[in-house]
Amino acid sequence: MQAIRSFVRVVEIGGFARAADSLQIPNATLSKQIQQLERHLGVKLLERTTRRVHVTSEGSAYYDRVQHLLSELDEIETTMGPAKAAPRGRLRVDSGGSTASAILIPALPDFQAQYPDIQLQLGVTDRTVDLIGENIDCAIRSTGQDPALIARPIGLLPWTMCASPAYIARYGVPTHPQQVVDDGLPVAGYFSHSSGVIQPIELFMRDEPFLIKPRYSILVNESNSHLACALAGLGLIHTLDFMVRPSIDRGDLVVVLKEYRAKPLQVFIVYPPSRQRTTKVRVFVDWVTQVYARLAPQ
Repeated sequence: MQAIRSFVRVVEIGGFARAADSLQIPNATLSKQIQQLERHLGVKLLERTTRRVHVTSEGSAYYDRVQHLLSELDEIETTMGPAKAAPRGRLRVDSGGSTASAILIPALPDFQAQYPDIQLQLGVTDRTVDLIGENIDCAIRSTGQDPALIARPIGLLPWTMCASPAYIARYGVPTHPQQVVDDGLPVAGYFSHSSGVIQPIELFMRDEPFLIKPRYSILVNESNSHLACALAGLGLIHTLDFMVRPSIDRGDLVVVLKEYRAKPLQVFIVYPPSRQRTTKVRVFVDWVTQVYARLAPQ
């Protein structure tokens, strides 16, 4: 059974070294397991070259069959004995930095109280990780377009435009989106960490759109730095409400253009098909959906 699981990891990752690392076993042990499995089956499952591993036709057919069998086995194990009453084991979740610090971590005491036997390993990064290659159970993302993963919508996050009181005292309060452009009001902008693309600002009054192309006083590619720009008075910022709501409640930031709002950001939790029936993933998905429901636009 361990050899079968090892074979599946090699196929998913596409190499022996990374598969061995994810399984926390020596490369030589992994190679021996695959060789023993091939001798047992009497077929060649993998072809190794100096650069990569190729799956044979027999190996591809075998992978398709055993992947489903392993999922079924994992599901059976989680419905037997102690695991039936209390999901247990390590759960690897990936999230962006602002989501982790402002949404997930403050709510985690509730999750731990409900599922004390689940050890959560929270990976915090703004890069798009390879869930299958890095053996991660699930991730929270703003897109669900990866065809290799299952995506479930978990919530909508509202946007807010705001500035510091010092900024307001200097430049005044804009009353229309076009005023930001016409008056040349400084805006602290946000650009994509991966592509370098500057995120546009599109606001709506009822169904009428207003696209703002402002004068950027500074551009950053990380959400906490974006917040810091607003607090320092460097410009207006347009960001997700959960990022700035504590600062607004303290009076450190002031909301502007309340009547003009961007469409809420849809958030997804994504996971490999092999994790679909895993009980600990299911309970986390249900829990995090409830967390995001509290942040939905009013």
